[in-house]
Amino acid sequence: MDRFDIVVVGAGHAGCEAALACARMGRSTLLLTLNLDAIALMPCNPAIGGTGKGHLVREVDALGGEMGRAIDDTFIQSRMLNTGKGPAVHSLRAQADKKAYQRRMMKALFAEQNLEVRQGECGRILTENGAVTGVTTTTGAQIACSSVVVCSGVYMDSRIIIGECNWMGGPQGLLASSHLAGALRGLGISLRRFKTGTPPRIDEASIDFDEMEAQPGDETITPFSFMTDSAKLTNRAQCYLTYTNEETHDIIRRNIHRAPMYAGTIHGTGARYCPSIEDKIMRFADKDRHQLFLEPEGLDTNEWYVQGLSTSLPEDVQIEMLHTIPGLRRARVLRLAYAIEYECIDPLQLRHDLSLRGIDGLYFAGQINGTSGYEEAAGQGLVAGVNAARHVVGLPGITLGRDQAYIGVLIDDLVTKGTNEPYRMMTSRCEYRLLLRQDNADLRLTEIGHAAGLASDERLARMQEKRDRTHDAIAQLKKIWISKTAERDAWLAAHGQSEAAGSVCAADLLRRPGISYADILPLDARIPALPDDVREQVEISLRYEGYLDKERKQVEAFRRAEDTLLPQGFDYMTLDGLRIEARQKLTAHQPRSLGEAGRISGVSPGDVTVLMVWLEKLRREQMQTRS
Repeated sequence: MDRFDIVVVGAGHAGCEAALACARMGRSTLLLTLNLDAIALMPCNPAIGGTGKGHLVREVDALGGEMGRAIDDTFIQSRMLNTGKGPAVHSLRAQADKKAYQRRMMKALFAEQNLEVRQGECGRILTENGAVTGVTTTTGAQIACSSVVVCSGVYMDSRIIIGECNWMGGPQGLLASSHLAGALRGLGISLRRFKTGTPPRIDEASIDFDEMEAQPGDETITPFSFMTDSAKLTNRAQCYLTYTNEETHDIIRRNIHRAPMYAGTIHGTGARYCPSIEDKIMRFADKDRHQLFLEPEGLDTNEWYVQGLSTSLPEDVQIEMLHTIPGLRRARVLRLAYAIEYECIDPLQLRHDLSLRGIDGLYFAGQINGTSGYEEAAGQGLVAGVNAARHVVGLPGITLGRDQAYIGVLIDDLVTKGTNEPYRMMTSRCEYRLLLRQDNADLRLTEIGHAAGLASDERLARMQEKRDRTHDAIAQLKKIWISKTAERDAWLAAHGQSEAAGSVCAADLLRRPGISYADILPLDARIPALPDDVREQVEISLRYEGYLDKERKQVEAFRRAEDTLLPQGFDYMTLDGLRIEARQKLTAHQPRSLGEAGRISGVSPGDVTVLMVWLEKLRREQMQTRS
């Protein structure tokens, strides 16, 4: 019998990060995947990042994960989104060369000393006395281990659906996992069925690009990894924008009875924020067109991805509607669009370290937890991997709070609120998004990653230098006063600023709208020249200083509620004053703190007040007992 410290089931984006984290922390790790050719596969959009998702990738990188470095090495176009808004919602997105990304991630996996990668299907998870003891494969191999991280993605009992046709299968013609779902049910784990989908892929030679709007990448490229030299990055491809029209919509409406979603063929719950084109047409009947982005799947392939045209309509309808769209009237379909249904777990069964309640050593990460997206999967995979590795040597799990990271928001939402549809990270889900920006993920999380054994000494030193130079520059700017001269007043006028009677503080100048650090640099020789990443921190810290201080106070209040601990194993059904629903939810969930209790669906602010009064009563009784 083989023996490993940890077995990671599934080698998608969650499984890759989990396996690398475990191995890099010194644990012997087996990564078990249905198909070696599907490692780090991007079965849907060929991109990493996006609104909210870009934050997750930079956090994974700051903690010592691999996704950011892999996409920096293999992207073909990069854009910073939402630059017309404030820095809290700036999000990086990079178009990937799909095959190159897979090769890059596989190279990282096979180079890891403590990691073995093997093709095989997990058939059972073995337990004894409420703890993991190993796994068995469908071919009969038994593998002993102390921890298992399940990252099965959308493969559990998955079913492909195109119009009236459907069959058991995984994404892009791969096999489904046909045994794991039953094994999990046998362990008493509650499952449910979700659904996602993908657009058609079309032949580049059949696209009329001159009928569409070119969408170039950024001239100045921001890398995902804080360790990547941005000077070495360059765009190598271009995307395009086109639109549906009334003819497209009419074809869909005439064939809506053949759409599996409307014919009752699909039973899984789909993603609210990534609807199919037929769902868009029916739900937003007032819209006369919808955006479609044409994105290359790589530099060495003819496949192009039609972003925004996800559908499960029959083949003939897919082709007919494609041919109504400008630029696609001659389009040849290489791969049909399809919907996929799959089994996933109810994440309310998990703790914040992504371990399963009731079975020691069993962790879950990625789409099996009800999320959507490569980035959400990677963030969970890293956390689950770190905690599985710590469990093996008897260390407590590491968790990230809502005030620390988007990853913390994601996991807290899953394990306290649950999700009734595929969960997608968005900036609006984060209460403290001005503090949790994508540009400062290294300042927030590198020390945590280093302490866990993932972030390198070099990464920590680079972060500390950035932090120190930022603090020093801000302090220096607040001390620099620029006297009134003809040259200074001419500078103010040239930059649309009113004249000042006396001296002007350099820090105050930087707070004015439209003034950048580069603008004020020539004003005074005492103003230090700074690298771009430090300059960015200085500008944001000064420009949003009042808002940042206000948000820090909100975080302090949040932490007080998080630090108000609740007893574990308590039967809330015995607590008078709580509504029945709250009693049931609190007893089932056993929240760690008052703050966590307040985020559970079904627990009202009034219930939280009852808990506060009860806790104060307990405190007084304990004080009387001690005296």
